[in-house]
Amino acid sequence: MSSRKHQGQRPTLEAVAELAGVGRGTVSRVVNGAPGVSAKARAAVETAITELNYIPNPAARSLVTSRTDCVALVIPESESRLAAEPYFSAVIRGVSTELADTEMQLLLILVRDRRELDRLTRFAAARRVDGVLLVSIHDDDPLPGLLEEMRMPTVLAGRRSPDESLSHVHSDNVGGAATAVRHLIDAGRTTIATITGPLDMDVGNSRLRGWREALAERGTAPDERLVAVSDFTEEGGRTAMRDLLDRAPGIDAVFVASDVMAAGALTELRERGRRVPDDVAVIGFDDSVIARHTTPALTSVRQPIEAIGRSITRLLLEEIAEPTTAHQQLLLPTTLVVRDSA
Repeated sequence: MSSRKHQGQRPTLEAVAELAGVGRGTVSRVVNGAPGVSAKARAAVETAITELNYIPNPAARSLVTSRTDCVALVIPESESRLAAEPYFSAVIRGVSTELADTEMQLLLILVRDRRELDRLTRFAAARRVDGVLLVSIHDDDPLPGLLEEMRMPTVLAGRRSPDESLSHVHSDNVGGAATAVRHLIDAGRTTIATITGPLDMDVGNSRLRGWREALAERGTAPDERLVAVSDFTEEGGRTAMRDLLDRAPGIDAVFVASDVMAAGALTELRERGRRVPDDVAVIGFDDSVIARHTTPALTSVRQPIEAIGRSITRLLLEEIAEPTTAHQQLLLPTTLVVRDSA
């Protein structure tokens, strides 16, 4: 049948069904991405949609599917941390890239206090979004558990612990940290300190574990005096470096759990008259843009941050399309990028 019959009026679902030679329900399933349609019927419907230039009615589609075509990217951090930490912008780029060819809209939500957490919980309970992406998770964060209870499709960038029950994507933090420390040992460094991230985050614990494992495998008992716990901020890195130098002046290397903290450590070392890498070698983590602009340029463990953003989005879209999909876990590799600081 020619599509001329439908010219001059907005194409309807019935018109698509008639042109494709299928039932109205089949067209609806194709439009809404539902299963149960043969490849032949799907191809016929898609051809008819293209020929008629059919555009689904979003309001009607929402009533049928209870979908909002919106996902939330939730970051429980302040605006200042969001702006200062390249990790977050790279994740956002990855998420946006993965959503670019879909009809999904991205809603960015910062959760900075209990009031905002309660508001987000009500928002999710009302099904105002189809799914949630969570970034920067602390092990006592109630939000993942709340979302799990309300059966909201949820995927984490990172995890609360090695026993994480929700779908998540994370880098090989243990392996990346161990590779960094082995590099320092192989370079002849003997007193290797570490500046960790918060220890209520799996990422902080995992990178500390990598430091310990690399020392132990080379026959060196980890010295807890050489561990300074920090907060992934530049000022935190500087303060931690100051504490380490006060406790153990003979430090000749430091593995820092983020590039942002490493930049602060470099500043403190410079203030204390320590040459990098001659006196103290420094390695960061992330291989963010910061690593290429410090003085000296920072050796860093590269983690595929944009790939994390793309991967969590892909997993979330799969869970939204098929709610019975089993939870998935992806571990992405890290590599050491050697520059001038170590």
